[in-house]
Amino acid sequence: VKYGLSSSIYTRDVNTAFRALNELDNGITYVNAPTIGAEAHLPFGGVKQTGNGHREGGWEVYEFYSETKVGYADFSGTLQRAQIDTYLGTPD
Repeated sequence: VKYGLSSSIYTRDVNTAFRALNELDNGITYVNAPTIGAEAHLPFGGVKQTGNGHREGGWEVYEFYSETKVGYADFSGTLQRAQIDTYLGTPD
């Protein structure tokens, strides 16, 4: 099979279900549920010749398209301990 977007298996046997999850070569495998081909909270794209080579979607899209940046703001109007030590000098 040259495509592998999603698959669905119906079984009462948990061993068969886990075997399918491990051995089927596709992007999403549903057990005892119909396949819709995509889940909004997961990367989308499948395997083999499915899709265009990108797996955009889900939470992983944030890592792909963003850069981590941190900011700190203190509006208390008071010097914090590290600032006091720097401003007044540390005691000997």
